[in-house]
Amino acid sequence: APILMSSSPPGSLSDTASKAVSSSCVSLRSPSCGEDHGHSQAFTFETNIFSFLKRVKDYIQAAKSHMYQLCLEMEEGLSIMSHYVDPHVTQREIYRLGKSTNKCSDKEFSITGRTHRLKNSLHSNEGKSRRCILLLGNAGMGKTTLIKKLCLDWSRDSFPQFDFVFLLDGKGLTLTEPVHSLQTLLLDLSSIAPCCVDPDEVYAQVLAAPKRVLLIFDGFDELRDYESLLQTQEKDCVTLLQKDSKMQTFTVRQLYSAILQRLLLPGCTLLLSSRPRGAGSQLLRRVDALLEVCGFTSDSIETYLTHYFTDPDLRASAFECLKSSSYLHHLCWNPALCRLACMVLEQGRSSEDLPRTLTELYDKNRHNLSKNGDESDSKDLLLQLCALAWEGVKANSSSIPRDRTIPTKVKVFGMGMGILHPQNLRRRLSNEDNRNLEKKRVEGQSEKKGKDINSADCKDLILVWTCAFLQSYLAAVHLNVLDRSFLQALPFQTGAKCRRRPKKEELELTQRIVVGLLYHKKEKLQHLHSQTETVFRNTLTSRQGLAAKHLAGLSYSNLVPAQVLELCNYVYEASTKLATQLAENLPESLRFNGVPFSPPDVFAMKDALRRGGAEGRNFCLDLENTGIQISGLRALMSLNNINSFRACIADVISLWEQLEQSGEEELLQGAVSKFHIHPLKATQVCHIAHLEKLVNIHMNKSSQLSHSILADGVPAVKDLHKLEFDLEESKIEDEGADKLAMVLDSLTSLEVLNLSQNCIGDHGVKKLALALKDLPKLHCLSLYSNEISDEGAESLAAVLPQMPSLTQLDVGYNKLQGVGAQSLALSLRDCKKVKTLRMWNQCIPYGVFERLQRQDSRIL
Repeated sequence: APILMSSSPPGSLSDTASKAVSSSCVSLRSPSCGEDHGHSQAFTFETNIFSFLKRVKDYIQAAKSHMYQLCLEMEEGLSIMSHYVDPHVTQREIYRLGKSTNKCSDKEFSITGRTHRLKNSLHSNEGKSRRCILLLGNAGMGKTTLIKKLCLDWSRDSFPQFDFVFLLDGKGLTLTEPVHSLQTLLLDLSSIAPCCVDPDEVYAQVLAAPKRVLLIFDGFDELRDYESLLQTQEKDCVTLLQKDSKMQTFTVRQLYSAILQRLLLPGCTLLLSSRPRGAGSQLLRRVDALLEVCGFTSDSIETYLTHYFTDPDLRASAFECLKSSSYLHHLCWNPALCRLACMVLEQGRSSEDLPRTLTELYDKNRHNLSKNGDESDSKDLLLQLCALAWEGVKANSSSIPRDRTIPTKVKVFGMGMGILHPQNLRRRLSNEDNRNLEKKRVEGQSEKKGKDINSADCKDLILVWTCAFLQSYLAAVHLNVLDRSFLQALPFQTGAKCRRRPKKEELELTQRIVVGLLYHKKEKLQHLHSQTETVFRNTLTSRQGLAAKHLAGLSYSNLVPAQVLELCNYVYEASTKLATQLAENLPESLRFNGVPFSPPDVFAMKDALRRGGAEGRNFCLDLENTGIQISGLRALMSLNNINSFRACIADVISLWEQLEQSGEEELLQGAVSKFHIHPLKATQVCHIAHLEKLVNIHMNKSSQLSHSILADGVPAVKDLHKLEFDLEESKIEDEGADKLAMVLDSLTSLEVLNLSQNCIGDHGVKKLALALKDLPKLHCLSLYSNEISDEGAESLAAVLPQMPSLTQLDVGYNKLQGVGAQSLALSLRDCKKVKTLRMWNQCIPYGVFERLQRQDSRIL
């Protein structure tokens, strides 16, 4: 987190105080004639400046002290000072699926290989400030905790470039009354702002120095929520906002929208958090940096357990149990699931009694949370909570609407279990009131507590689900117990409506647990049913049959890769019978390119592939751009029924190095012989660097890998017969072109090279030209819209006749003039295979270009 904000906006508090004072309500006496009055006026102004500075500084210190207290608790019962573990955060790139598309989907986030991502975490480019940072992460990955840590660090003076930090919650959008201003939004609705004695003066300073303000948006469930705020507002509203943002006539939505569109506080730094799902084309065009919270590594899990279990004996027992439960250990990759696993391990269970599926993990936590309640009432109250949870999942909401009437007992029960949490949308309560409310939340199981929530004083309180996973679990219980449309709740529904939008994260999880509950321990589910044992058994058998029939009726060839992975997770939650059915029908070629692979996904996929091997099935895997961990890559590759696999080249080389160091010769042999890269299309500069490293190993130029298995070269390089580089708009420039030229001489199978719009000049083209003549298969070369002048064009013209396969050359919209154009046209006479030469630009005299076209119709 500290590196994230490493650039320092200029201007200290004192630098901007004069500007703020002059624009605030501080008034000076009218000047009189005479020099003494001038000195008096200057003295009065300096006094006001000093007084103003002191009050603003006092507020900032109060804000830091207040924020420190609020951010100390990471979760209930866990201190951020003693339990915080840094999550793995990496930078991601954005690319477009097509040249003409205007929209970005979640598939357009470039998911590079694990090795590359580890080396590029959170490093800011020198001299380039980041004014809008988007932080992505699925449910439970720790986005809010990371933001709390960042706020805590600011309160301890870790970010001197920011005088003010404000945290705005997405749930504030539920406040629809037009009674707010930018001042009240920042000083009253910010969840970490303290009471302000001089709001006008503090606000004046914020307006005077927006570059020293950090605005954090948290609590947004997906990118689409931000996208809706970027829609153009009504002209009258924009005019009012820009004229006087202190007018209390705006809704929270209008103010959020104006901030994101840079109509208000245009110079501030924005940090936006969201889950990665949902289209967000407008938002992605506005961000300067795109970061992803990727969860815990194995070391992080160990550190978390060390912090969680303070008792040495219990800690040792927890470590032992977790190691013996492979799937549970994989689940701990998600920090929220790691917490749930610790809560189960805290009960001191034996290895045999540990949960082996997500469904079992949620059920054990639900049982632990509710076992102290009144048995006679808890069943009915739990079912009402389940119905509320399903309403939230359908609405893609982690909170209960303010206008939703809920019985007091249900509220008390949910809060007592720790499943619901009251959140105040306005910072109107004093610190003492907040402490009293928290005390009531922890201790209150009384009717009075429910009345407090319903009272007029708490009209701005909303109830929030504390854990998205438990919300999905309760929703699945509702569908299994009460809902009559059980079949419609199963995954992979057909129909235009189902295909139109990707499923929400909570819905996908709910559907998985719906299947898992069918094959869970019968007595657990029967406890919640009101049916007799015979009727319940018949109902359960019938629904198991429906689920099996539904999954058996799927057309596996029509499933997209993400659905195949999803299906493996569903089946793992269910039973051996469904697993056998899946193993028999899985496609032999499994292409997961671009589908994110988490450790639990790897476990479920490995289980499905292993069962397929038992049925005599063999598979080919494509794991490129999945972000799979190297340990997961090893787990899948090592299966005997995997004929071949593709993955990030850098990750594969790292795997080879690990296997060589550990002396696992048999696995190394398989990892080398099964690896394939044909055909290869590189779309990022890093792909070329990885390929260069692989070619060096193939030619025995690598110092890291020297095993005899690689003495005869790398089969993947030998079998690479088709290679394409599509590097349009990759910011290569002359320096990158120089590096690329050094690699090209060893890539004799290159057929297409697209270097359009990369700011490549004459120096870069000269270096490239020397390498291009040694590419016997290159048939398409595009240098469109670069900075090539006559000198660079002459370098290209010199090597054109030596490129035997070239059929298409595009140097249009560069800076070459008549001399360069004539050089290329003259060289074209000796290139009989070239079909088109595009070179028009405004710098070529019209008469010269027209004459060249008449001489050779291939010139365009």
